[in-house]
Amino acid sequence: MTPLRIIDGAFQLIAFLFAICVHESAHAWMADRRGDPTARMLGRITLNPIKHIDPIGTILLPAMGLYYGTGIFGWAKPTPVDPRNFKSPVVDDILTSVVGPISNFVIATASLILLMLVSHSSPVGHQIVTEKALYLPGLLTPPDSPLVPLVLFLDTMMWLNILLGVFNLIPVPPLDGSHVLRHFMSDSIRRAYDSIGVFGLLMLVVFGQPVLAALINPPIIFYNSILKKF
Repeated sequence: MTPLRIIDGAFQLIAFLFAICVHESAHAWMADRRGDPTARMLGRITLNPIKHIDPIGTILLPAMGLYYGTGIFGWAKPTPVDPRNFKSPVVDDILTSVVGPISNFVIATASLILLMLVSHSSPVGHQIVTEKALYLPGLLTPPDSPLVPLVLFLDTMMWLNILLGVFNLIPVPPLDGSHVLRHFMSDSIRRAYDSIGVFGLLMLVVFGQPVLAALINPPIIFYNSILKKF
């Protein structure tokens, strides 16, 4: 494994932990703002990854992805929410759910802006940002510049947060998108829908790769197109 690959793996892990911590903290913060202090009382409004670790989603799956070179992927321990404490149960549940993916897109957009600033900072910066996709596959040797690891880290932050943001908006229980869709169902259909649980999530991860790619690739291409234009 090349040094650049090792650095990239470390960047993926750091970006992943930061992304899920912000995501879950956003859920906890919004729930507290809407009247439910459960997550806040459990110390979940924090960027401390220990508070958000899920054995499978935060340790096993990311470790497997890094080991096999397929890329890091996973999730954090779900933020506990008691809808009975909400002032407006439907609206507050939707707001609490969508703020997590929104936080990921905020990070992705901030990373995009920083990449644009690096690109405009100097000819070398522009070269590195333009060629970044060719470095890890070994198609091009990166220049000897401290901007190389910075660009690779920002790029990882951008695509990984897009991935997590889009993935969590998929309306499969218990993902955040399901908390929006379920409120438009009748009681009987909603009970059946909620019963899918983690089984539906695992089925999506194991067998839904074409669906995930079709959903995730367009926003990544869109962000990269903005980067190229500006």
